Amino acid sequence: MSINVQNLVKRYGSLTVVHGISFDVGKGEFISLLGPSGCGKTTTLRCLAGLEDADGGVIQIDGRIVSAPEQDALVPAHQRQIGMVFQSYAIWPHMTVAGNVGFPLSIRGVPAADVAKQVDEALEIVGMRHLRERHPSQLSGGQQQRVALARAIVGRPRVLLFDEPLSNLDAKLREGTRIEIKRLQRELDVATVYVTHDQEEALSMSDRVVVMEHGRITQAGTPKELYRRPANRFVADFVGRASFIDVERGKGNGWSTPSGIALQLDDTGAPEAARYQAMLRPESVEIMPGANGRSEDGINVLEGRVLESHYLGAYTEYLVDASGTRVKVHSRSDFDIGDTVTLRFPQEFCRLVALADEARA
Repeated sequence: MSINVQNLVKRYGSLTVVHGISFDVGKGEFISLLGPSGCGKTTTLRCLAGLEDADGGVIQIDGRIVSAPEQDALVPAHQRQIGMVFQSYAIWPHMTVAGNVGFPLSIRGVPAADVAKQVDEALEIVGMRHLRERHPSQLSGGQQQRVALARAIVGRPRVLLFDEPLSNLDAKLREGTRIEIKRLQRELDVATVYVTHDQEEALSMSDRVVVMEHGRITQAGTPKELYRRPANRFVADFVGRASFIDVERGKGNGWSTPSGIALQLDDTGAPEAARYQAMLRPESVEIMPGANGRSEDGINVLEGRVLESHYLGAYTEYLVDASGTRVKVHSRSDFDIGDTVTLRFPQEFCRLVALADEARA
């Protein structure tokens, strides 16, 4: 493994912000740490980079221990062979593009001729070589981000780290830069850890996603696994848009709503918990006019009334009051607020999720 983290702990005084988390990142693998503000994802990244000293656990990069407090082992940040892109870009305003990109090599004592060669190579990869003599004030936000990317990859690091690098860009630039980062990462074939609170970024870019909450790993898996089979309500709600219906065990292995409507769910691998809900993704729910769409057995069919309607171009998002809950539905059909409708959804897209906190990866 290019990165191996075992039981990482980080404290600030009496406050523990990272609670003994463990994960691996293989060579060429792209992993995102996803979670809300304050969940410990950036602190974890800074411990990997050597910008924060861990209080416990072991961090290895390419089999080399770079942090192990119990063993008094600590490798400084500049000796970890990492490239890092910060949220604020951290570009020196008084330096040219070439000076900024070459700075990490210069402080390592790399000869000037080699610095110039490696800077040109890095700038060529990000398409910025023709702007090597400009200063940051002469660049757009997207160009400054590419300078930060070039500085991260100069010298061909063994590991790439990204701390919410797209948060300062507008929507169009974010989409383009997202593609560029993934292209660079594939071309360099290096282990990459990407911190974000944006689930779209995490799902679209990552080989695996690690979801964090309160300094702990709640679930880890491929984007499809997390989206389709979240371990609990927190993951389901944070990774994508979803609606939730209270459910209880019916006769045999069946499930039903508190009002007695039978539901067929995907409960494969669901953890033991005190309470459960059924999760529905809005694109998986079929909406039909009137109350005439009920199937013969009435399973996975809800009748309701349209409460809200939001036109979003490719589809309209409806909020439907059905069986005592509010269900989001994405549809290209037209309905008016107040319309009576029927909702229908297949079993494989109705996922059982736990409300308790026991489900942890």
